[in-house]
Amino acid sequence: MLVLAGGLVACKPPPQPRHDLDPAAIARGREAVIKAGCAACHAFPDIDWPKGRAGPALTAFDGVGPIAGTLPNTPGNLAAFVRNSPAAKPGSSMPAMPLTPREARDVAEYLYGIADDR
Repeated sequence: MLVLAGGLVACKPPPQPRHDLDPAAIARGREAVIKAGCAACHAFPDIDWPKGRAGPALTAFDGVGPIAGTLPNTPGNLAAFVRNSPAAKPGSSMPAMPLTPREARDVAEYLYGIADDR
């Protein structure tokens, strides 16, 4: 009976991503992260240098819980947080970043698109 149950579990499809990501937005978001210097404080799996340690490493962001431990993990909240975290979450130690609203949305796409197997 366990063999049969194990076989049924193996047929389960892989989990689907929560977001419909745009590859062009992901690429623009990665460039915005580099331009804004986000890697000075955070490590990204596909940015070789710098690999900052002041903030958390940002991998598999789609799989994490609330943003900064309090904000619901939605694209709008993530974009608002990466652009101006003190406004999005008062008391945040992350400074406001020099990102346009569009760049912030692209950075959110990039963060959701980072896989944890790189």
